[in-house]
Amino acid sequence: MAELVKGWVTLDKDGYTGSTSVTASANQHNTGRNQRSVDFTFSADGTAAVQTTVRQAGKPEFVAFNSAAASIAKAGGTVTLEGTSNSSKLTFTKNNDNIGLTLPSAYTAAGASTNNGVAISGDPGATQQYNWSLQLTVPANSDVSAKTCQFTVTDNAGHTSICTLTLAAGDATLTVTPLTIDLPWDGSTTGTFTVNTNVPFSIE
Repeated sequence: MAELVKGWVTLDKDGYTGSTSVTASANQHNTGRNQRSVDFTFSADGTAAVQTTVRQAGKPEFVAFNSAAASIAKAGGTVTLEGTSNSSKLTFTKNNDNIGLTLPSAYTAAGASTNNGVAISGDPGATQQYNWSLQLTVPANSDVSAKTCQFTVTDNAGHTSICTLTLAAGDATLTVTPLTIDLPWDGSTTGTFTVNTNVPFSIE
């Protein structure tokens, strides 16, 4: 007898002559939150058909960043944080932000724009896990030290995942204006140099 494949279930035989056991196995992971099932009908001549069901539990609700860390060059620009989930709603927050980022009001879930903290249209996570992404606009770093911002994503069940974005250190800068000061012969007035810098400086 041959195997019987129906949906995500494989039975090790599609029939038999006489008494036997039939083994059911899942040929796919169920990454959605909800339980799923496949029905089978056992029938034999002269008897009533027997209806059976094979059920597979859903994957526990989860959310995760693809990476716990992300980075962007000192010039800033656009960076996209990505992850997966099977939740019906995701909420993004930021903490310890010394970059000065604005948290977007929307992100992408299963290919569709979704408002932060609002139920995802169609609830794609009920049947399978989906990819999500959060796009950020990062300003250039004018300081000589790196800056960071920590992001937390929370699913509808309260599970969290964290990613820390690091903005590379900027260049040291020093400007002095004017380059020349002329003082009168009698010392009756003073002149002033205006110094703009992001690092300690000395004069000699």
